[in-house]
Amino acid sequence: MKNEFAKKNVCFFPTLLCIAVSSALLNFLLSFLARLAGVPLYMDCIGTIFAALIGGPLPAVLSAILTGVLNSFINVDSPYFALVGALIAVAISFARREKRFRSVRGLLTLWVTISVIGALFGSLLTWLLYGFDIGGVVSASVARKFYGDGKMPKLLAQILSESAINFVDKAIALLVALGIFGVLPERFSVRVAKLLHLETGSHSFSDFRHSLLGKVVLVVAVAEVLLGMVASGICYYVYREVSIRKYTDICRGVTGVAATQIDPERVDDYLALGWDAEGYAETEAKLVRILENFPEVAYIYAYRIQEDGCHVVFDPDPEGLKPGEIQEFDESFEAYLPTLFAGGEIAPIITNDTYGWLLTVYQPIFSSSGRCVCYVASDISMANIVTDEASFLAKMLSLFFSASILVMCVMLVMVNERIVHPVNAMATASAQFAYDTDEERSESLARLEELNIRTHDEIENLYTAISQTAEDSTRYIRAIKEQSDKISRLQEAVILDFAEMVEARDQCTGDHIKKTSFYVRGIAEQMKKEGKHTDILTDDYIEKLIRSAPLHDVGKIKISDLILNKPGRLDEEEFEQMKTHTIEGKNILTKTSTHATDEEGYFNEAIEMANSHHERWDGRGYPNGIGGENIPLSARIMAVADVFDALVSRRSYKEPFSFEKAVSIIREESGTHFDPDVVESFLNVCEELYRKGQAQTEKKTD
Repeated sequence: MKNEFAKKNVCFFPTLLCIAVSSALLNFLLSFLARLAGVPLYMDCIGTIFAALIGGPLPAVLSAILTGVLNSFINVDSPYFALVGALIAVAISFARREKRFRSVRGLLTLWVTISVIGALFGSLLTWLLYGFDIGGVVSASVARKFYGDGKMPKLLAQILSESAINFVDKAIALLVALGIFGVLPERFSVRVAKLLHLETGSHSFSDFRHSLLGKVVLVVAVAEVLLGMVASGICYYVYREVSIRKYTDICRGVTGVAATQIDPERVDDYLALGWDAEGYAETEAKLVRILENFPEVAYIYAYRIQEDGCHVVFDPDPEGLKPGEIQEFDESFEAYLPTLFAGGEIAPIITNDTYGWLLTVYQPIFSSSGRCVCYVASDISMANIVTDEASFLAKMLSLFFSASILVMCVMLVMVNERIVHPVNAMATASAQFAYDTDEERSESLARLEELNIRTHDEIENLYTAISQTAEDSTRYIRAIKEQSDKISRLQEAVILDFAEMVEARDQCTGDHIKKTSFYVRGIAEQMKKEGKHTDILTDDYIEKLIRSAPLHDVGKIKISDLILNKPGRLDEEEFEQMKTHTIEGKNILTKTSTHATDEEGYFNEAIEMANSHHERWDGRGYPNGIGGENIPLSARIMAVADVFDALVSRRSYKEPFSFEKAVSIIREESGTHFDPDVVESFLNVCEELYRKGQAQTEKKTD
């Protein structure tokens, strides 16, 4: 027998890839057309939403990532925004599981949710990727309108612009995706759900949270977040070190090039005469060109460091100091002053003082006599480094979490496929295992065997153990049932022999117990046929009556043979003694029932029948004098069968009555001695019952 799970997996991955790729292509096409038409909308998540609706989180997240890859041919930053699409895919998948898109309120909540996801995460990514400035392919123009003359912060302008675009964009995307999903034939959606092993029922978040799959989601999510934080911290630290080293090298190179442009022998003239000194203007122009060729560098300048301050040699910045001016030392330089006074070299320094947060590299210039005439320095704004770091961190985190969400979805599919689904299948098969009949047990074993779980791990071991336990239990139950049937049959035979032995003490009763059982069956079946007491007279109950009937006079074992076989009528004392056979029969059967096997449950009817078959409908019977429907139905039926057989049979004190006479007596005592309903049904079948009963007696005699 083929593995049920293996058969489904044949189509699992092709179906998943087909949904993901087709949805990504739809996103790319609609996004490209929106750009081409100049529409300020993204139109890049319709396919993702549709994939989530029909295929769940995995194809939807994969669709979002593929969309980013395809859009990278138009905008290189698109892959970083795949994170937004992946988060939207997760939100739609969650709503699909909760059936929230089936109501107007749920649909509005879902629209607001995915719009906020798009606006916030889109804004933050745009803000970080474009260097804390207004940027983005679609939202830039809208953001600049919000920004206006600069009174509004740029980030707020970016968020507002993204919100305005996303609420419109996501409304269109959600409605279009739902429209596509709605027109699909239901059998197609159900088929895809079965192929991808999607949950088809409605599950609350609480149910999901407390399920095995929900716990795996929580563990994986926590692990992903912790891993992301650790990896991000490490990468950020490494990138920062590399960035500072890179910019330091740029500063060193720029400072070195600038130093070659200054004639150390003319520095004194530059300080004294400024722009009037020979070659000053040409040198400053060279420094300006160097500054223009290295946009990363904020300032280039040359100072002579003396105890009264920094004497400006060159400061090509338009707002810079004039030659010969003295700049006071910032506090951050105090530690380096002794080295600078001595003309020594210092390591690159990072300061945050008068001119901002800067990375500075100093290089001394020496005259031919070996005297340090000045220092050339170049500054790079640390804000540039931070901008690069933020952009790097945003790119890294977006790609990391996009991949993490995809990995999580893959893991969830694997866990669901290899653990949750097999465990649920085993639990369902075990819970539905029926032990009542051989047929039900065989069908239950077959259902369990059809699972044929082959995961080659502990799950398969568990399945094998459950299957073996079920087989062993079924075999034991069958053996126990066979032994129980044997015991029950033996018990029934013993009880019947006992009943016949009791009846045999009465020399005139003959086949009384067999004929009364036959009459009880006929009356009960006729009553059921006529629709009387249908809540009681089931096939099972009638079978119990038939098995109980032979025991109705078992109490006669306590009655003296002299009374049982007296040829004439009993006197009052003897009759009172005879009446005790009902109570004695009840006591004997009650005691026997506590020791005997009674799987069929017929002892209850036997006790009622033995105790009450001489009660009368009018309440004048014995032993309890109860009447009407207070008399158990089994006893009311037996009363008619017992009296009729007694009337048509020979007794020690009388000859048998004719059939007609016996029937006349039964009819006359309807409503006084007997239950009218029982009598009515008896009268409808009595002739046939009597004929068959006589035929059986004659056959036995022959």
